Amino acid sequence: MAKKGFTTSEWKSINALLDKDPDKFGLPKRIYGTVVLGSFNIRKLGSSRNRSKETWEFLAHICRQFDLIAIQEIMDDLSGLNRVMDLLGPEFGMVVSDKSGVFPGASGLGERLGFIFRWSVVERGEVISDITYDRSKVIEIMAQNYEAIHEVMKPYSEKYLDWKAGNRGKPRNIKLPAFLSFIRQPYCVSFKLNGFPGTQPYEFMAVNAHLFFGDYMSDRRQEFHALMQWIIERVKDNDKAYHPNFILLGDLNLDYDNPSGDRKTAEKSMKSYDKDGNEETDPDKLINVNFPFLDIHPDQTDVFKTNARLSETFDHIGLFFKNTTNNLPTYKENSNMGQGDGKTDYGVFNFVELFRKALGVTPTVNQMTKAQKDKFFPKFEHNVSDHMPLWLRLPLPDK
Repeated sequence: MAKKGFTTSEWKSINALLDKDPDKFGLPKRIYGTVVLGSFNIRKLGSSRNRSKETWEFLAHICRQFDLIAIQEIMDDLSGLNRVMDLLGPEFGMVVSDKSGVFPGASGLGERLGFIFRWSVVERGEVISDITYDRSKVIEIMAQNYEAIHEVMKPYSEKYLDWKAGNRGKPRNIKLPAFLSFIRQPYCVSFKLNGFPGTQPYEFMAVNAHLFFGDYMSDRRQEFHALMQWIIERVKDNDKAYHPNFILLGDLNLDYDNPSGDRKTAEKSMKSYDKDGNEETDPDKLINVNFPFLDIHPDQTDVFKTNARLSETFDHIGLFFKNTTNNLPTYKENSNMGQGDGKTDYGVFNFVELFRKALGVTPTVNQMTKAQKDKFFPKFEHNVSDHMPLWLRLPLPDK
């Protein structure tokens, strides 16, 4: 059965306000000559019975605005995703990974990663793969960090053997000193955005990632840097890669306990990649890396927040490409985003603000008391999501 959420009357008010002024809340418009990419962590998208009819229609309405959207937190049960696809109709296709994050048969919450795309614009390529570190690389990492790994594994091993003997509960995860593998393998799919007559296509590998949350920030950073290294090294091989450009879309989980104080640390971590250079001096080897959502949009006063509580930028879109394939925007162009319809732009569909205004909730999210938040957020954090969709608009280059 569906979890408690908005009533039919409340959904009617929400949809009426959205239809009246969708631009106000950041839902991307369909503009001829451009394509819209996006990412959306839909909380525990599983059984088709776990959400109301109005919620499924709302989720489909969001996805319909995109030419290609990466979806995270798809459960093993695909009936909910299939319900969205039924609502979208034959104009859209999807591709989805198998369950990752838990060994088959073991207890735990595994997830799939998927893409929904518009057939009239998007052509799916032949290459579809998980992203993993091969065995030889893992052994190399273990050799480089042998003493540190041994130091944490020895007490864990003792607790594990004690658990197997039935003398205690199963030990918790440990704080590993080095990256060994992804908690959920990122999902990589080749796409070609064919566009419209008189335009050039975009060809790229789309990487869908839901990185580690866990107990330790160091684990999150290790996963992030491992993924960055993998993508950048693959872009360097663009004469061998199926497509030379990579676009990362996903929930990177780089949140911090103290957003106002720790955001600079997060930005420093990510902006070490968010530039052109990468220690290359040959312009033909130069790799551009751009995370637009690290920068303040020209029309905003702060960086976009992507979680429903409006406190963190969990989700990101990252662009990786060489100068020789320069149709994608570099980080230097972020300050000029959104200067007119049809231009390169990015944003977030702030459905939290839509819900607040449609329901007549007077305090803003940042002004709400704990009691007010406890009343407001349960109406949609499970039924819709605790993340909001983010998007990037790309004008298709002229031939």
